[in-house]
Amino acid sequence: GDIVLLTKPVTLTEGDRVTLTTDVPVATDGTSKPEKLLYAVSLPPVHGQIEHINYPGVPISSYSQLDVVAQKVSDVHDNSHGAGKESLR
Repeated sequence: GDIVLLTKPVTLTEGDRVTLTTDVPVATDGTSKPEKLLYAVSLPPVHGQIEHINYPGVPISSYSQLDVVAQKVSDVHDNSHGAGKESLR
């Protein structure tokens, strides 16, 4: 089916860590199995990285809807200047 992805900007200041929730990336694919959805990070954050909370400091390039529901994924700012809003892509 068709895939619909809605994202909201995440605002981070220097050194911040924001845990992703279903309010940030929300996707549906028209099936009854949203837990099987996988996200691929096609454009990483400019001033940081996306991380799984069990592996801090290690950038990830994909994560699942179950990871988001369980609040296991974070957007982490790298302490550089240039904090602001970023959208997940």
